[in-house]
Amino acid sequence: MSLNHQDQVNLLQDILNNHLEDCCGSVSEYEQVERLIQSLLANQSVPQEMEPLLHDIYSYSQTGKNSSDLDQHINAHQDQLSQWVHVINTLS
Repeated sequence: MSLNHQDQVNLLQDILNNHLEDCCGSVSEYEQVERLIQSLLANQSVPQEMEPLLHDIYSYSQTGKNSSDLDQHINAHQDQLSQWVHVINTLS
């Protein structure tokens, strides 16, 4: 069963929300975020205004998965995570 774009956005939001609230994450979560964003960017149903946000989150994910301290990376991006979750709420 494949996920539609709204399911993918919801999953992305859940992962970001977990990072925001738990202040911890895993390499596999970052990799999943990257796959979700690649799929969303390829989907014509995703609103255009969401693209810059997706690119920012993708960069966050790439930097995070290569970080020597995942939790510190998440802590350093708390403001962005909060903003991203808020924007996703308003756009989806």
